[in-house]
Amino acid sequence: MKIKEIIYALSVISGTIIGVGLFSLPYITSKVGILVMLGYFLVLGALVILVHLFFGELALQTPDFKRLPGFAKFHLGNWGERMALISTIFGLFGAILAYLIVGGEFLAELFSPILGGNSLIYTVFYFAIGAVLIFFGIKAIAKVEFWGLVLFFVILFLIFLKGKYLINIDNLFLVNSQWSMVKSHLFLPYGVILFSLWGAGLIPEVEEILGEEKKLIKKLIPIAILIPIIVYLFFIYLILGITGVETTESALTGLRNVLGDGIVSLALFFGVLTTFTSFIALGLTLKKVFWYDLKIREHSAWLMTCFIPLILFLIGVQSFIGVISVVGGVLLGIDGILILLMYHKKIKNQKAKIKNLLVYPLFLILFGGIIYEIIYFLK
Repeated sequence: MKIKEIIYALSVISGTIIGVGLFSLPYITSKVGILVMLGYFLVLGALVILVHLFFGELALQTPDFKRLPGFAKFHLGNWGERMALISTIFGLFGAILAYLIVGGEFLAELFSPILGGNSLIYTVFYFAIGAVLIFFGIKAIAKVEFWGLVLFFVILFLIFLKGKYLINIDNLFLVNSQWSMVKSHLFLPYGVILFSLWGAGLIPEVEEILGEEKKLIKKLIPIAILIPIIVYLFFIYLILGITGVETTESALTGLRNVLGDGIVSLALFFGVLTTFTSFIALGLTLKKVFWYDLKIREHSAWLMTCFIPLILFLIGVQSFIGVISVVGGVLLGIDGILILLMYHKKIKNQKAKIKNLLVYPLFLILFGGIIYEIIYFLK
């Protein structure tokens, strides 16, 4: 097994997970405090790792060239396939749309002061480059994710060098004494953190990359999820530590107020980079759902994958917060429950009682999160 394939496999999962959810984390931490966020990362991080490990184990025992709907049909039957198709297709469409909205905005803010033009032009350009890379498939995305992840860490380190003397640790605890504020936002991190850590859709992609050594997937999954957790905590420390009460929802505007335009241009490039790599990887996953699971011709699958989110954007579906809330809290929750049901059926047949006990608390957390997000969305 070549080290290169292992690195690419890790970068596909970690690079895709590290995406647009990252930019909301410092703002959310400013509302609930670092201790609450650490609690969420501990609980949801463990949940996500376990669910991804379960899915990885299922992947090793399921015929290749399937995505979540194909897995659900194989293990649960036709009803499972239908539920998985609904959650996967709408969830991936929503995620791709969210990356298109934010990535286009970042690109416009980065280049419009220099080149002119409105946000729509840059969003379409962002879309066009991503659509081309989605067309070329897994080898292209593996390389894009790897080099994107390398550049991401370089830029994050440069931001740290620029702002390290302005970091104030007390900014991480500003809200701790204001229990009424913490209480009112106590459940705010759930959907965002779940969205920010989820990468189950990439498990089959990684299985393809690993080839004959695909059993390594169970060892790589915890590492691939712990990398984003560490990056997120460092990003919270860096941004909130610098901007404090001026931290904004997207993190970057508040950074400009403290560090000036130069560092913000670097941060915007970093934003374009992280959203773009995830946009490509999720687009490739959705294309293969249409292609492998629904038996739609490859070119038609590509057209549907790329152009439906663009059309939704063009007709005015541009609320980033609304899109990401539904995707993270509801649709990814459904995906997680389906994975748990598939795994429960498998281990029940094998009479693995200890593993069976793990399924129930994970199910309750995900189901409770779905109910909460639906009630919150309907308010």
